[in-house]
Amino acid sequence: MFTGTYTAIVTPFRNGLLDEAALEKLVKSQIKGGVDGIVPVGTTGESPTLDYDEHIRVVELAVKFAGGKVKVVAGTGANSTKEAIELTRKAEAVGADGSLQVAPYYNKPSQEGVYQHFKAIATATKLPILLYSIPGRCGIEIGVETTQRLAKDFPNIVGIKEAGGNADRVSQLAAACGPKFVILSGDDSLTLPFMAVGARGVISVASNVAPKQVSTMVAKFAAGDAKGALRLHTALYPLFKNLFLETNPVPAKAALALMGMMTDEVRLPLVPATPKMREIMKATIAELGLLK
Repeated sequence: MFTGTYTAIVTPFRNGLLDEAALEKLVKSQIKGGVDGIVPVGTTGESPTLDYDEHIRVVELAVKFAGGKVKVVAGTGANSTKEAIELTRKAEAVGADGSLQVAPYYNKPSQEGVYQHFKAIATATKLPILLYSIPGRCGIEIGVETTQRLAKDFPNIVGIKEAGGNADRVSQLAAACGPKFVILSGDDSLTLPFMAVGARGVISVASNVAPKQVSTMVAKFAAGDAKGALRLHTALYPLFKNLFLETNPVPAKAALALMGMMTDEVRLPLVPATPKMREIMKATIAELGLLK
């Protein structure tokens, strides 16, 4: 079951190419930090600007570097059902433990279209699937009734990353889909509120930078130590907030570059962090004791 802290890892680049050494360093830092899993090539991994071969290569390397110590849930969603199926099958072939499937974006299908999209993917793979509802980027949400229908009809659709910013949705999803269906927060700042009403963890951006702190916060809350979790949330909140002052993953890469993990290189149409953003991230990670 996919519970706890999963890091939506960035994709390191150097001179326009995938930086495999930096990716290995990042994955190993996640393992050392105690996360439960990693999610390569999601939004944070700049999946829209990776070509097909790069996309699968990142998943393959993530599996290799994880070495079975943490789970690997590959971002293999697309707004083309055929492409999503192909990516998911390839991810399964290279050893991923699961698939994260974002709602089809840009083409705005009906809820019936959303259902048929995920039905086609679920029947094409044996991998466990986490749905991903993020209306701010996709223009649509995966409706509660649609999620319930998918969870009922396809045993390998096991959960959802909920990034709609609304705790009511978490309550509705939990009531509709039952306790076996895993709900994960898609927003770091909402992880504790979401867990309070039924979520079981987070797919985190902040844990790229602070894996130990985020995973400890989630574990404390899950173990019943709400006060301890809140203390960590309060300490981490500036990081949660500042990582989204510019488009994700630009601030995260700026922070990781400051920490000596990789370059801050992103692919167009994204551009690197502004000098002001770098200063904000420098101060933020210094406050957390993460600046070398």
